[in-house]
This record gives sequence, C-alpha cells and structure tokens, in this order.
Amino acid sequence: MLNWDLYLITEESLSAGRKSLEVVREAAAAGVDVIQLREKNLNLREKFQLGQQIKKICVRHGITFIVNDRLDLTQALDADGVHLGQSDLPLRSARRILGPDKIIGLSAWQNQEITAAEAEGADYLGVGAIFKTKSKQLNSDKNGIGLQRLAEIRQRTDLPLIAIGGLTKDNATQVIKSGADCISVITALTRAERIENETREFKKIIREAKSKRRAVNCQQKMIKLQQNFLRTGN
Repeated sequence: MLNWDLYLITEESLSAGRKSLEVVREAAAAGVDVIQLREKNLNLREKFQLGQQIKKICVRHGITFIVNDRLDLTQALDADGVHLGQSDLPLRSARRILGPDKIIGLSAWQNQEITAAEAEGADYLGVGAIFKTKSKQLNSDKNGIGLQRLAEIRQRTDLPLIAIGGLTKDNATQVIKSGADCISVITALTRAERIENETREFKKIIREAKSKRRAVNCQQKMIKLQQNFLRTGN
C-alpha cells in the first residue's frame, strides 16, 4: 500500500504566473508526498531539464517523484515511477521496460480498465475526474464521475486509489470517505496564495479523514464479527 496523502501534479500554465520549480519547492517544504512532472506545454528537453531540478528537491525531502506519460523521460531522470493514461503504452509493456522496482500508476475508472490494471500489475489507480475541472480531461461526462462511482470503484479493487479532478480542501473529506487513499491536485496548490500553508492544511484534512475512515471500518468489522459469533457460536 502506498502511504501517500497529497499528490501534486505540476503545470506551469496553471500556476498563477509562478514557475513550477517555485511551486514544487514550497509544496515540498510543507510535506507533499508525491510530485508528478506533467507540463503539457514544454518540449521533451525542457521537461528533462525541469525534471532534473525537481528530482533533486524530491530526493532532499524524501518525496516520491513520478513522470507523466513518458517512459523514456522516466528512465532518463531515474524517477521513482510513471503515471500512464489509457492511450499510453500498455502497462504490461511499461513494466517490462521499467522493471519491478518502479512505480506504475494508471488512470482508470471503467470496470474493464480496473480489471486489466489489476491483472497487469498497476501499483495504483488514478481515478477521476471526480468533479468538474478545467485542468484535466474528463473520463466521463462534463461533471465528473462523482463520489458514488468512486465508492463503487473502492468496492471493486484493493489497489490504492488516487483521486483527481476538482478536488479542494472543502470536498477532500468526502472524497476520502468515499474510498480515495490519496488526493491529487494541480490548481488547488499551484494557484494557492500561500502554497506552504495550503499544503499543510490539505494534509491535515486528509489525515483526519483517513483516521475517521479507519475507525469506522474497524467498528464495522467488529460488528460483523459479533454478528457472526451470535449466528454460528464461533
């Protein structure tokens, strides 16, 4: 199980005039768990050069460093892993190239995609967009897949679920309650007035929500055990 709470995706064009390196430095200092190099508007060499700097920050702070889409860039940067979409190289092929020790995440929300991801050895699922968003192409309708579908996905798989799409401090608790293990954001941090404060507050909310969910799950398990004992006597 990947023990992550908050996952930042870089996108300089959505960073309120800031450089992605500035955003990364502040979020890293405040304890973000994962940083994904995305940057749709940069060419490959520019991504590589930015990635080199981001990796140094991640290593310094013990943060997981993920590259979006590109296996060649993942290898060139010796990143911790890659995040793939449904139109990228198949996960099974990516695993052969990267080996068993790299993290491979996969965007998936349909049942057949989830089944395939489990069979091919995904380390986590990127699920969404949960709510309407302008920074990520929706995988469902214009309003996102919603909390009910997230809860259904939670029931289908034991893979870690990284929720993305329209997520804020205001809805993070409900997203965790519905089954997400980690919250992934772009503009909620990149456009924050004070990124370090926003990161700390976000993480606090997520951790509190996960703690409450664990308590509820334990209580439900105890009730089931008691019911089973009363029914069977053992």
